[in-house]
Amino acid sequence: MPVVTLSSGKTFESRDGESLLDAALRCGITLPYSCRTGRCGSCKGKVRSGDTKPLHDELDLTEAERAAGAILTCVRSATCDVDLAIEDLGDADLAPARTWPCRVQSIEHLAPDVVRVMLRLPPTSEFSFVAGQYIDTIGHDGLRRSYSVAGAIAATKQVELHIRQVPGGAMSEYWFANAKANDLLRLHGPLGTFFIRETEGMDLVFLATGTGIAPVKAMLEDLARREKQPRSITVYWGGRVPSDIYWNSQQTEAAHRFVPVLSRATDDWAGVRGHVQDALLRDGFDASSTAVYACGSEAMIHSAKTQLLSAGLPERRFHSDAFVSSAPV
Repeated sequence: MPVVTLSSGKTFESRDGESLLDAALRCGITLPYSCRTGRCGSCKGKVRSGDTKPLHDELDLTEAERAAGAILTCVRSATCDVDLAIEDLGDADLAPARTWPCRVQSIEHLAPDVVRVMLRLPPTSEFSFVAGQYIDTIGHDGLRRSYSVAGAIAATKQVELHIRQVPGGAMSEYWFANAKANDLLRLHGPLGTFFIRETEGMDLVFLATGTGIAPVKAMLEDLARREKQPRSITVYWGGRVPSDIYWNSQQTEAAHRFVPVLSRATDDWAGVRGHVQDALLRDGFDASSTAVYACGSEAMIHSAKTQLLSAGLPERRFHSDAFVSSAPV
């Protein structure tokens, strides 16, 4: 089997037809990832030597990146020994993903097109996650969708999700028209490597659009429990109209500055207008101490990364989880 070597010097074997990401995870090595479908770019690396083959389209890569040897490890497989320029996540303590039965505990409207869903796991389950990660819910006929975890209540084995209605979406039809308490589903997770890294002495900035606030909520709740605190926390949450800002971030105990940003505000809106990344750039930031965590639309993620890196933010301190449209791999 081909042997893959990482920037850290760690190595692992890859099976034929197995993605580099899956091979690494199978061998106990965690590489950055999110969507696992070649569309978000979180798992980007660069081949220094050796050859790989695509398992699916690498939609996030530009032609310039392809020419420079960039690949997405979630949809590439090794065809021979490969030397790969990508950093693994070291000793990150992430629970392995498992599939659990669960039931719908409750469904509550937070906005006209957003519901809070509480899922109840069996009393004996040991589900745990790191704030920022997501899960897959698996419904009838194997219908599967990914949702960020907005929080969990360990005592009652409940997991909180914020779900936005997608016109014509099969799973949306379930959540907004047919779901009821005690419905039986399955939950697979935790998944993803979107989580807070170093905090002490740092200025943490969260950029969210829509239900991208869900993992930010979980992160703020996690930060409130930490002994080592960042120097500052700022949350920019973007929506179109006031009703899109459906949650009061001041309910968390983490001390932070909250900036709602509307892109289609009416004349009576006295707050910030435009897009979250532009609001951050207008406010300014210290590139030497800032870490950015962005979650939401692909357009926001790509724009924010391009602009912030151009403004001096080190790439290693831009972390993201892009919400991509549902599509089979």
